[in-house]
Amino acid sequence: MFRKNKSDGYLNMRRKSWRWVLDLNNLGMFLSRFDGQSKLLVGSLMSGASGGLRALDVFHRQQRANPDMSLGPFIETLCQDEVPCPHPGAQTLTVKPLVCLFPALFKQNLLSFIYLIHSVLPPTSVLCLLKCLSQDPHPNPWISALGRQLRRSLGVHDEEPLYTPLCSQRLKELSQRLVVSGETGGWAKCLTGPTEESGSQSASGLSELGTQRKRKVSFVTVDSGGEEETGQQSKRIKMDVCGNECVSAEEQNANEETSERLERDVSVLQIKELLENQTEWDQSSVDVFKVLNDCDPAQVEVLCTSLSLSDLPEQMLPKLCSSVLTLTPDLSYSTTATLIKSLLLDKVLSLSEPASRSLVTAVTSLCSHYPRPMCHALIGQVLMEKNIGNPQAELLNRLIESCLDSHYRLLLLQMTFKVAWSEAVLSIIHSLLDSKPDLNEEVFTQFTAQLVSQGPQFTKSVKFAKIMLTVLTKYSSHVTAPHKHSLSGCLTLNETFLKKSLQAALKRIAHTK
Repeated sequence: MFRKNKSDGYLNMRRKSWRWVLDLNNLGMFLSRFDGQSKLLVGSLMSGASGGLRALDVFHRQQRANPDMSLGPFIETLCQDEVPCPHPGAQTLTVKPLVCLFPALFKQNLLSFIYLIHSVLPPTSVLCLLKCLSQDPHPNPWISALGRQLRRSLGVHDEEPLYTPLCSQRLKELSQRLVVSGETGGWAKCLTGPTEESGSQSASGLSELGTQRKRKVSFVTVDSGGEEETGQQSKRIKMDVCGNECVSAEEQNANEETSERLERDVSVLQIKELLENQTEWDQSSVDVFKVLNDCDPAQVEVLCTSLSLSDLPEQMLPKLCSSVLTLTPDLSYSTTATLIKSLLLDKVLSLSEPASRSLVTAVTSLCSHYPRPMCHALIGQVLMEKNIGNPQAELLNRLIESCLDSHYRLLLLQMTFKVAWSEAVLSIIHSLLDSKPDLNEEVFTQFTAQLVSQGPQFTKSVKFAKIMLTVLTKYSSHVTAPHKHSLSGCLTLNETFLKKSLQAALKRIAHTK
């Protein structure tokens, strides 16, 4: 049962991730219709509930940079006809204005933004945009109300009220619930007429006023015959309110999920634009990487794939890694591991010459801040490769010497017990031993056993002989009688010029137990 639930949860997570990719592709198609400045406005309008104010800030900055800037092309593009992607099973194609294909959140922010600056826009352009929005087959009440308010601000006569008939009906129902002591007030006084009262009803209301004050009851009991009816009405009202609250909660959750997805989509597109343009990054550019803190591991993997991080030019790596390191809070282990693997692993494995300065800077900066995911996602993966050479070994030795503390050096040494040894791996092991990790008796015993088993294939290897010499000199206090006996047999096979030095070092270890 547990495995099934776990599997179902993983599949649901993958479906959400790929549905996010489809939304991202549609959004990218829409954005391709706009010029560079308009793309920034679109991105701002899709960045959550405060998108209208963000767009206003972007617009003001663009105006300061270019006083002749106009929103005409932006509005014209929104009004262009577009053929939306047909739904599965659809037999006919429809044509709609581009603005109608954006989500409701974008339209709300757009009208709020237009309302704030309508005084500097041609009224004909704004009215054309409102006409396009009116073609939406499923109008949103908020968008409709914002559109009517904007028409009034432009001086266009519109007799239709801002609120819908359904909203009016709900307000009247609410006013009826506010009736106290048979009298009306507040909203009830505004939306309903005066309530007729009989003398007996008033008397009954006065007689029970004291009891109601003690019990803090919101409704007046008119007479004995009406108590049951009032009670049933109260129950119905409570059920209605509860039902409305549940529906509102579901709508709110759906809106929050949509808003979060849109923010992720826009951030990904902004990251892609940053990586493609060889320009300086300011603080606003760095902020777009905050999307990494809002993604689960599957979404991070999809994000890295869609951004083609493995193909990113090396000169962009320091700038990207610096932006990631400024994020607060720190990225989770799974997110960082996925990012490191996508961004750096292929580049390190493909090295045929010493790593470039840009690659070294990127790797060391991430390793210093995120050592654990770096050990598992990069260094451990490199060690498992059979064909690594000196360029990889040199880079890993630099990380061992400058970025990792004793705990992580010990972790890497234990990783070498599970991989095939080569000359490059021997170089890494020697660097680990020189850094003096805190070896306990159990790990040292495992390491000596590994040395003895690997000895026959490295009888002529100087690097292997240097590892043996380091063990017999720097770690002589760890050597026990069983260790000395097994190492002595390993030394007899050695054929390097260091054989005599090894035998002399072994003889000096006299007081072993």
